[in-house]
Amino acid sequence: MSDSKPPAPAGAEGEDPGERIRAMIRFSPQATAIGMEMTRIERGRVWGRTPYRPELVGDPETNVIAGGVITTLLDSICGMAAVSAMEHPSSVATIDLRIDYMRAAEPGRDVLAEAHCYKLGRSIAFVRAVAYEDTPENPIAHVACAFMVNASAGRRIFSNMRKKKS
Repeated sequence: MSDSKPPAPAGAEGEDPGERIRAMIRFSPQATAIGMEMTRIERGRVWGRTPYRPELVGDPETNVIAGGVITTLLDSICGMAAVSAMEHPSSVATIDLRIDYMRAAEPGRDVLAEAHCYKLGRSIAFVRAVAYEDTPENPIAHVACAFMVNASAGRRIFSNMRKKKS
């Protein structure tokens, strides 16, 4: 049995945003598989990295990390940025993700990423992110995402349902 506990419910009193983000990584099989780490967090912004490992290589001839690893890193870090922007964190789900691959990752190098939630609505969060090795000015890939926000966080189940007319 695992000694890690599940993340606190959304909006829990005294909830630490950094701990919420770390829980998102721990409980995501994809983020765990790629060894993703959060390196820095601010309100609406998250930085992270995926360490280079031979098992993440997509092309053994070039030793370049697979594109799916980059996509997973960017999707995950964007979701984390959306959650970090919330006053009372709730769950999010990717509803749209557009990625532009600009170049191959450099073999043997960790991939860094930073994400910014630039618009948080009641039900949708909009986030941009970039993956790179040294600086964001030389990107591997850029992504623009939209996330569905659990707008019913903290409300009773079915509270948004219309009452039946008699």
